[in-house]
Amino acid sequence: MSVHDELTTVQRCLDDLIRSVGRLEKQLGSGGLEMRRVRTDAHHLRESVALLRETAASSATAPKRPDLVSIPDTPYDPSLWVDTDDEGLGARDRRAP
Repeated sequence: MSVHDELTTVQRCLDDLIRSVGRLEKQLGSGGLEMRRVRTDAHHLRESVALLRETAASSATAPKRPDLVSIPDTPYDPSLWVDTDDEGLGARDRRAP
């Protein structure tokens, strides 16, 4: 089965679980801590599956990473640094503070 099919199956089972929890809540009442916890957990599972579905959809359509650009080890041209300040040291013709 594909990931999409598995997620659809899980979603269907969760929908059945939430319906069952609703029926159980009608029979037992919704006042107890345990019932609220079960209801909350079922809704958290639904949210988690929705997030998984979004992640699976975005990873299937994610663009491929571009090729890495190699940077040579040769030194830069010194003319690039003419009339520049050394960071934290100030201008070349003055003393550092």
